Amino acid sequence: MSPRERALGALRTALAAAALVLGWAAAAALARAPFVPSPWAAAARLAARLADGSLAAHLGASAARVGLALAVTAPPACFLGLWAGRSRRVDALASPFVYVLHPIPKAAFLPVIMLVLGLGDAAKVTLISLIVFGQLYVSARDAARAIPEALIDSVRSLGAGRADLAAHVVLPAALPSLLSSLRVGLGTALAVLFLAETFASEAGLGWYIVDAWTRVDYADMYAAMAALALFGLASYLLLDLAERWLCRWRDSG
Repeated sequence: MSPRERALGALRTALAAAALVLGWAAAAALARAPFVPSPWAAAARLAARLADGSLAAHLGASAARVGLALAVTAPPACFLGLWAGRSRRVDALASPFVYVLHPIPKAAFLPVIMLVLGLGDAAKVTLISLIVFGQLYVSARDAARAIPEALIDSVRSLGAGRADLAAHVVLPAALPSLLSSLRVGLGTALAVLFLAETFASEAGLGWYIVDAWTRVDYADMYAAMAALALFGLASYLLLDLAERWLCRWRDSG
C-alpha cells in the first residue's frame, strides 16, 4: 500500500468518525432527552473517567479477556484450518464437527460454562473462544484451498518437503486472508464480550455500560460505549500495522 493510499484510508476513517459524531449530535438536539446526551458531554465524561482511572480499569479487564481469547483460539484454529485446506482427510474429520457446532448459539451454553468453570474470567474467555474458533477455522481452510495447485507442484518439484511448503508457500499465501478473518473474529469477540460481562461480573466495559444504565447515568453509559468503540478501532489499527509488516512482500516490485 502506497503512502497516498494510506493517507486516503486515514482520511476516510476520519470522515466516517466525523459523520457519526455529527449524526449523534443531531439526534441529541432533536430528541432533547436525557437518555441521548450530546457527544461532547459523553466525551467530557470519558476524559474524566479515564483521568480518575475508574474506566481505565474496566477497559483493561475487557482488553485482557479479548486478547487472551484470541491468543488461545487463533493459533489452533488457523493451524487446523490450514491443515484441513491442504488435506482432504483432515477436512473430512474436522469440518463436520465445526459445521455442526458453529451455527449453535454459544450464548445458550453460558450457564453450563459457568457451572463448569465458575463465574470468573475463564468462563468469559471460553465463551468468546468457542464463538471465534469456527470463523477462524473456516477462513483458514478456504484460504489454504485457494492456493493454486500449480504453485504447490512447482515448489515441490524443487525438492521442498511438507514443512517447507507450509512455511514458504501455504502460510504466506494464506496470511492476508487469515488477518482479514482475525478482524472479523475481533469484531465478534467484542460483541460477545458485552454479553459475557453482563453475567456475574463486576469489571469490564460491558458491566460498566449496564451498571451506568441501571444508575440512570447516561453520560457514563455513552462514555463507556465510546471507550469500547475506541478500543475496537485501536485493535483494528494494530492489525493493519501487523498486516503491513507481515505482508510487506506484497508492496515489493
